[in-house]
Amino acid sequence: MKICLRRFAYLVFLGISMVSLVSACNIVHDPNIASDKQPVENCRTVQHIMGSSCIPRHPQRVVTLNSFENTWALGIRPIASAYVTGFPIPKYLQGKVDRVESVGDYNNPNIEKILRLKPDLIISGSQLKGIYKQLSYIAPTVVLNTPFPSPPWQESLEELATILGKEEVSQQFIDKYWQRVEKLKQALGDRHKTMVVSIANTSSEYGIWSYGEKHFSGSVLKDIGLQRPSSQRGDFFYIENISKEKISDLDGDVLFFASWEREDDKKTLDKLKQSPLWSQLEVVQKNQVYLVGTHWHSSDIYAINAILDDLEKYLVNTP
Repeated sequence: MKICLRRFAYLVFLGISMVSLVSACNIVHDPNIASDKQPVENCRTVQHIMGSSCIPRHPQRVVTLNSFENTWALGIRPIASAYVTGFPIPKYLQGKVDRVESVGDYNNPNIEKILRLKPDLIISGSQLKGIYKQLSYIAPTVVLNTPFPSPPWQESLEELATILGKEEVSQQFIDKYWQRVEKLKQALGDRHKTMVVSIANTSSEYGIWSYGEKHFSGSVLKDIGLQRPSSQRGDFFYIENISKEKISDLDGDVLFFASWEREDDKKTLDKLKQSPLWSQLEVVQKNQVYLVGTHWHSSDIYAINAILDDLEKYLVNTP
């Protein structure tokens, strides 16, 4: 459970683990699979971590078990996707993507339901490579490279774009990102060289966390040239279970507190704020703590742009 939650937390919907082998075996021996699988006549061969697959040139019925958001951003509209049980649809995605049919959660996608949907392409992650053959019986399946910790967000976007034949679209997103980074640098002036920006989170399950330069949000700050607290410098993803006695490690000129947007997390943060150690933080005394959403945990292009939106809002446009 802990590993699954951590993967969700930092790979924003990249937290996928092995599904039930019992269900997988049932699919292997299902006599209806051969007749249900749709023939692929106009296809192109793509390479992925499990080998190669000949996928439709213009897929119409895509099921995403990974990278739903980036698939949508690249212009492919999935008919169904896996979701994370217990977490609301993030606010940053509202108005940008549509909620599609669920095929279970990331920890246990429903293979039988995927079969009934008759997809012409399945996009999976490397944590599900153990059932790659079962998924391939249903439709051409590509398995993305999604280890934990995840690769940089640009690499993940480019890998998916290459598979889907959307390289030009992904390059436009990346070029636009660097344009926004340069614009933020100019707006901040020399402040970006001295401003210390901290990123943290708290939950009832795992206490207080802080985020390193390898995390998606940390990489954005690094690209802009913003400084980090000494405890958050270095090529690491995050530090978890920080004790209240070491809460001073979160201090900085600005603190972005990344919420999961769950009611329980709001209560946990409110409880933390009641601690005398919280009130001793200089960033709290200066009223420079900003509660931000799930996008600070995520790596899709919508999330990355939403992080840039927050940085512009709070570091440039806020007095």
